[in-house]
Amino acid sequence: MKRRVVVTGLGVVTSLSCKVDDLWQRICRGESGIRLIKGFDVTDFRVHFGGEIQDFSTDGYIPHKEAKRLDHFAQYAMVAGMDAVADSGLDFSQEDAFRCGVLLGSGIGGLHEIEEQHSRLVTKGPERVSAFTIPKLMVNAASGQVSIHFGLRGPNATVATACASATNAIGEAMKCIQYDDADVMITGGSEAALTPMGLSGFGNMRALSQRHDDIHGASRPFDLDRDGFVLAEGAGILVLEELEHAKARGANIYAEVVGYGLSADSGHITQPDETGSGAARAMANCLKNAGVVPDQVDYINAHGTSTPLGDVAETTAIKKIFGDHARQLSISSTKSQLGHLLGASGGVEMIFSALAIRHSLIPPTINYNTPDPRCDLDYTPNTPKERRVSVALSNSFGFGGHNACVLIAAPDYRPF
Repeated sequence: MKRRVVVTGLGVVTSLSCKVDDLWQRICRGESGIRLIKGFDVTDFRVHFGGEIQDFSTDGYIPHKEAKRLDHFAQYAMVAGMDAVADSGLDFSQEDAFRCGVLLGSGIGGLHEIEEQHSRLVTKGPERVSAFTIPKLMVNAASGQVSIHFGLRGPNATVATACASATNAIGEAMKCIQYDDADVMITGGSEAALTPMGLSGFGNMRALSQRHDDIHGASRPFDLDRDGFVLAEGAGILVLEELEHAKARGANIYAEVVGYGLSADSGHITQPDETGSGAARAMANCLKNAGVVPDQVDYINAHGTSTPLGDVAETTAIKKIFGDHARQLSISSTKSQLGHLLGASGGVEMIFSALAIRHSLIPPTINYNTPDPRCDLDYTPNTPKERRVSVALSNSFGFGGHNACVLIAAPDYRPF
C-alpha cells in the first residue's frame, strides 16, 4: 500500500512578496507584482516589464561569501526552502539524513551566470571566466545546495521540463515518500530567467505581452484581449512529509498530496495542442492516480498563461475531463498577478492551492474584463470567492509538450 503524503511547510520568493502569508493576502486583494524592469537597460527590448524581484537580499539566510557563489535561481531556492523548513518546524538534526531528500525543478537554471561569464569570455578571454561558472549555472545547483545546507542525504534530483518543472518535481517527490524512499522531501521549483537573453528570447518569439500602456493589466488569462504572458522569476518550495511522521511530531498539515499525472503533447516544441488532448490526459492520469472522480474536484489553479492558444487549449481540456462538472468548478490563474515564473510556477501555484484549501477561499484571476466565448468557465474574475475546497488540482504545461498535474485534498477529507 502506498504511504500517505502531506504538505507541512511553505516558502516563496516572488515579485509581489517573499513571505507566504503576506503574498496570500496580496493575491486575494488582487494586487499585481508586475513592474518596469530595473535590473538592466531595457530601452532596446520589445518588452520593458515583468515580474521582477527587486530589492532581494539573502541577508539572514546565507552568508554573503556563500551567496556570491550561487546564481540567482539557486539563491531564490535557498531562501524559499529555508522558509519552508522553518514553517514546517522540522529540525533535521533530529532526523535520519538518509530518509530526507530534495527534488526541485527549474526550466533553465543559471541564465544570469551563463550571460555574465560568456561576456567575460568574449571581452576578457578564457582565463577570466570564473572557476565557479559550472557549479553556478548547472540546473541541479539549487537542489544540491539545499541538500548541502540541511545535510540531507536521501533522494536528490532536479527536473527540467520547462514550465512543468516544479509540478513534475512535486509529483516525483510525492512518489519518493509513497514508495518508502524517504520520509521528508523538500520540493518545488525556482527560476531566474528575467535576464537580457531571457527577455529578448521570449520577446522575439512573440510569446510576451506588449501591453506597455497597462503593465499591471498585461497578464489577463482567459480574457478575450490577452496578448501573451508576462515573464517573471522566483521560487515556490514545499516540505512534503509522510503522514504518520508528520502526525508523530505534531506538525501543521496544510493538505494531503493525493495524485500526480503527466503526459506529452508530442506535437510542436512551443505551441500547445489546440485540442487540449495532452493536458486532458495529464489531468485524467492525475485523477486516476488519486482514485478521485471528476465531480469531487472543487478548484483548479490553472496553468492559464494569458496566451491566445494556451488558455483555449486548457479550457477545452478541462471540459473534456470534467464534462458537466466543469461549470461547477472554481478556476483561477494567479499568473494574472505574478506573471509566469516558468519552471517555478508550479511550486508557487501548488502553495496557492494548499492555501485555498486552508482558507476556503478561491484566489481571483485579475484583469478579466472581456469574456472570450471560447473560454466560458468560471475563472473567478477579479475578486476572490469564498468556497469550501476539499480537493484542488494544480496544472502546469510546458514548452516541449510537457504536461503535469498534482492533486491535493484537505487533511480531513478522504472519501477515496
